[in-house]
Amino acid sequence: MRYELYYWPTIQGRGEFVRLALEQGGADYVDVARKPGGMAAMNRFLEDGDATHPPLAPPFLVSGKHVIAQTANILQFLGPRLGLAPKGESARLWVHQVQLTVTDFVAEAHDAHHPVGVGLYYEQQKREAKRRARQFRAERMPKYLGYFERIIDANKGGVAGRAVSYADLSLFQVVAGLRFAFPRAMRSLEPRLPKLVELHDRVATQPRLAQYLASSRRIPFNESGIFRNYPELDGAIRRA
Repeated sequence: MRYELYYWPTIQGRGEFVRLALEQGGADYVDVARKPGGMAAMNRFLEDGDATHPPLAPPFLVSGKHVIAQTANILQFLGPRLGLAPKGESARLWVHQVQLTVTDFVAEAHDAHHPVGVGLYYEQQKREAKRRARQFRAERMPKYLGYFERIIDANKGGVAGRAVSYADLSLFQVVAGLRFAFPRAMRSLEPRLPKLVELHDRVATQPRLAQYLASSRRIPFNESGIFRNYPELDGAIRRA
């Protein structure tokens, strides 16, 4: 099966969580909007695609007759097909639950630099962003990352054991993104998160993923995506 991923061609964003799964799973896929004429194809799909079940926005995945939108929904679809989800129903639901929690956290990371509105430039909401980022660093990062640390420890090294699931790939991306966006905060937090850091490092050395991360297919972090490095929003986190 060849998959078609539709997402913005110049940012990692939410589409990167899907790219990581496709790469780790060894999938045959095309990143449509990064090909010549791809943006026009994506826009045509959004405007003239399935009228009854249309995606609102990228990312969305086309697989045969299926058109699947929303990052967590796409990953739930891909997981069993790419060997990135457990076989048992209870364990699959657990992995999806963690992925939905990641989705919540990623939205909060984005809102740290765009707390007023996505239609405004960062420079139009800097004062509000500084206040929101302080709260994000002091309360939300420790809360979520501490939760991920506990579940990795309880499940023996990963979300559902040592076998890499799509939720493990997403936690890798969260750590990588936060290291870019909040390097000072992460340096102060990571000593409290040895299991999460170990998971990040283990995922990064998976052969297929390591090859992807070193390739031009991996778009660098930048100031247009979810994780943005604005030094004025960063700062060390004091131990409670």
